[in-house]
Amino acid sequence: MLKLHFAPNSRAGRIVWLLEELQLPYDINKMSFHPKDLKSDEHRARHPLGRVPVLEDGDVSIFESGAIVDYILERHKNGGLKPAVNDPRFPAYLQWFHYCEGMVMPPVNTVVVHTILLPEDRRDATVLGQAQRLLTKALEPVDDALAGKDYLIGDFSGADIMLGHACFMANRIGSVSDGMTNLKAYVARIAARPAFHKAITLA
Repeated sequence: MLKLHFAPNSRAGRIVWLLEELQLPYDINKMSFHPKDLKSDEHRARHPLGRVPVLEDGDVSIFESGAIVDYILERHKNGGLKPAVNDPRFPAYLQWFHYCEGMVMPPVNTVVVHTILLPEDRRDATVLGQAQRLLTKALEPVDDALAGKDYLIGDFSGADIMLGHACFMANRIGSVSDGMTNLKAYVARIAARPAFHKAITLA
């Protein structure tokens, strides 16, 4: 049985979403997004930095959401969510799968830190503005890529689990402009998926 160590409002939501999409059985250890849980000795034994998600599968323990998504698709159940290497969609799948953490999530993280996590007297308006502009630039190619498509490579895939979740979060913090009509519609399609709804509302 797969076991997921989870905290709300984190990348661990991606893994719940994937497990629900694939209808894989799993146990979940729900923790609060607070140092008393995440920085505990018990959890640091699972993740040296005290972060989530962490997936346990028998003797295997693995962290990093992208690595976990790939692990589940390769070892447990692809469900058509990862194209074969010789599939013409495979290069785009890889690109958007990794674009998430490379280009979108770094400025998302900075925006969240300087609007929510830090006390007001420690927030930096200059840093926040730079991150917001960078996030807008990072989202523009995604909006362009979605023209005429429901999902990033056409069909729903693991790339949507990664980047789609990030786009949803970017929209939630007000960083997807109304002019990005393809991206707005994409976020709405993702939010309407029952598996995503369960993942994002899990507390």
